[in-house]
Amino acid sequence: MLELLKNDTKRVTHIPYETRHRIRQLAYFRMIHGSDLVCRQSTRMNRRCFAILCHLLRTIAGLTSTKVVDVEEMVAMFLHILAHDVKNRVIQREFMRSSETISRHFNMVLLAVIRLHEELLKKPQPVPNDCTNQRWRWFENCLGALDGMYIKVNVPASDRARYRTRKGEVATNVLGVCDTKGDFVYVFAGWEGSAADSRILCDALSRLNGLKVPKGYYYLVDAGYPNAEGFLAPYRDQRYHLQEWRGPENAPLTSKEFFNMKHSSACNVIERAFGVLKGRWVILRGKSYYLVGVQCRTILACCLLHNLINREMTNFDIEDNIDEVDSTHATTAADDIHYIETSNEWSQWRDDLAEEMFTEWELRNQ
Repeated sequence: MLELLKNDTKRVTHIPYETRHRIRQLAYFRMIHGSDLVCRQSTRMNRRCFAILCHLLRTIAGLTSTKVVDVEEMVAMFLHILAHDVKNRVIQREFMRSSETISRHFNMVLLAVIRLHEELLKKPQPVPNDCTNQRWRWFENCLGALDGMYIKVNVPASDRARYRTRKGEVATNVLGVCDTKGDFVYVFAGWEGSAADSRILCDALSRLNGLKVPKGYYYLVDAGYPNAEGFLAPYRDQRYHLQEWRGPENAPLTSKEFFNMKHSSACNVIERAFGVLKGRWVILRGKSYYLVGVQCRTILACCLLHNLINREMTNFDIEDNIDEVDSTHATTAADDIHYIETSNEWSQWRDDLAEEMFTEWELRNQ
């Protein structure tokens, strides 16, 4: 009896092609066309947004169906992997596909999504002088905020020391730049987790296709970056984080403290964007099983899809509401800031802004 059972475990049951094809169709239909709720749970998109993505991938990125997998199925598998960090073998079971087929089509869709960067990366709109949003109205000509974010990566043992963060995790330090609504403007992944945020920003500014900051405009940054032209940082050695201002007994006492409070409220947009990004795409949260190059491309793809969802779905989870403005600004490379340089003029401008903000607040609360 034991011998019979042992032989039976070695036997591979062959499933006819027609049966496998029906199972695939059923899995795809249930995931995408069952309802918006199921589609969103599986892919983070409703059915309309999913159709728009497939259309963009076909018409702009040049993604085409292969002999065995059509565009919709490969995109559904790709999004399901990003949304739930499921392994190859899980997709094999759900879609009745081979490991090689899933891996090949995952990378096809990944590269196609990245080719949509011109379409999906947001063009930042500066805060206008008549802005009524209380979070942003003091920061005229501000384009948004930037910060670093750690994403775990899989690197060779010889490189792990360089990628190890202060918390001991092996990760890449990703520079994320978003506009005032939480849409990504620029994403730079690949630097080691041990690298300083300001060093990564300098590299991004120096690259031919790197971060562009037109003169006269700026991004909000935290205290880990220098206060320099194009990058408005808070005052150091002062209270900053939002929880430090809770309660009337913790109201700001000086212009520098009040500036930091308003700066923290606005700059928090990048933290919320990172939070929503990791909330949508579980693949960015856990240990990576992909090579570092693939993981960095995956990070960029998740940011692009984040922007698409924010653009096409009405019930997305960022509740910022800055006034809509038509962009009339065009720059050339000569108009951009290419390096970080502190100056007395920039520091004085921050001091003047802080005094103006604090004076108005005091008058209003008298």
